[in-house]
Amino acid sequence: MNLSNLKPAEGSTKNQGKRIGRGQGSGKGGTATRGHKGAKSRSGYSKKLGFEGGQMPLQRRVPKFGFTNINRVAYQGVNLDTLQGLVDDKKIKDAVDFQTLVELGLAGKNEVVKILGRGELKSKLTVTAHKFTATAKAAIEAAGGEAVTL
Repeated sequence: MNLSNLKPAEGSTKNQGKRIGRGQGSGKGGTATRGHKGAKSRSGYSKKLGFEGGQMPLQRRVPKFGFTNINRVAYQGVNLDTLQGLVDDKKIKDAVDFQTLVELGLAGKNEVVKILGRGELKSKLTVTAHKFTATAKAAIEAAGGEAVTL
């Protein structure tokens, strides 16, 4: 090893890249690679989302349609086979309420829960929720459980 082959340790230095707009001596002064005039050459320029160079943007060319009911209640569905799976995993014993469903990650704390009738329920459960389908309610009661509406 001598002074002619000294190098910094691997990974200790970073290549900084071109220094743009630092005077004529750098070779990247003047317009600083931005070309002449126009919005793109100015400082503070940012293209709006969906801007197509002045052409009518896609979101304005495509017709609007449909209707959104602002009073619609969106229910978070929980199926019977999911509840049976939780019983099999010993995560729930004899009662399921809204708080339990939130803790197990099946519903958010601000959501409205509806118990749906997919699958079968073998264990006796007291299920507390905002709504039940007719098949879910029948299946819970057939298993000897109870469906309590919040």
